[in-house]
Amino acid sequence: MKKMKLAFAAIAATMTFGASGAAQAETLRVGMECTYPPFNYRSEDGDLAGYDVDVAKGVAEIMGVELEYVCQEWGGMIPALLANKFDLIIASMSITETRLEKMDFSRPYRDSIGRMIGRKGLNKELFDADGNPIAANFDGLRVGLERASTYEAWFNAKVPDADVVYYDGTEPMYLDLINGRVDAIMSNPMKIHLKFLSQERGKDYEFISPSLNEEEFFGIGVGIGLRQGQPELKARLDSALDQLIAEDKLTEYALKYFPFAIYNEN
Repeated sequence: MKKMKLAFAAIAATMTFGASGAAQAETLRVGMECTYPPFNYRSEDGDLAGYDVDVAKGVAEIMGVELEYVCQEWGGMIPALLANKFDLIIASMSITETRLEKMDFSRPYRDSIGRMIGRKGLNKELFDADGNPIAANFDGLRVGLERASTYEAWFNAKVPDADVVYYDGTEPMYLDLINGRVDAIMSNPMKIHLKFLSQERGKDYEFISPSLNEEEFFGIGVGIGLRQGQPELKARLDSALDQLIAEDKLTEYALKYFPFAIYNEN
């Protein structure tokens, strides 16, 4: 596994001393895929970059620690953490009840949300001022959804009478949206932007809903993973993220890769 070390000038909160007597900053090892743009990936010059990396750097600077990155395939991410191959996972990992049985998470630093897109000029007022769907205005609208997804669950609960077409992946949804077989689709807005709206084929389409982030359907969000039984480290991570949020740094990081924020403190 490749490793990169990034040092920060901030004075370390926890210090150790070598034989020379010189103070050395605490080092935390961070696991991430390193192949998941724009969240964590290698740039053309070989350096790690992306939203997760920006968050990691911001947290480390506040905590006064050095980071050692460990690139790890996704399937082995949690086992590697539990085996002490690294101390933290900062890899766009969603906080779920199943994962919380094995590990702890910091507070979220990225939302898990859904959002709808349709052709520009659709002229359908689908949501009220509070972001609630107006069920009657979905009449005559065909909506594409991934089968067995959180978005299907949301529609079943919020707009049960909507005319829904189910798909086994996002690419067929995009194609049917372009061909007029559906009028709108709902998915993760970050993926929609990267795979569709930012491309030539998506130039005639736009978001037609607010960000929908009900925890019941979409979960708590994405957090920093750590081993259980480390309340002090968790508190330090939470405090650092609180400061990044207060300084609007998460929005600053997001706007480097997306034309919208991907964390809503409300």
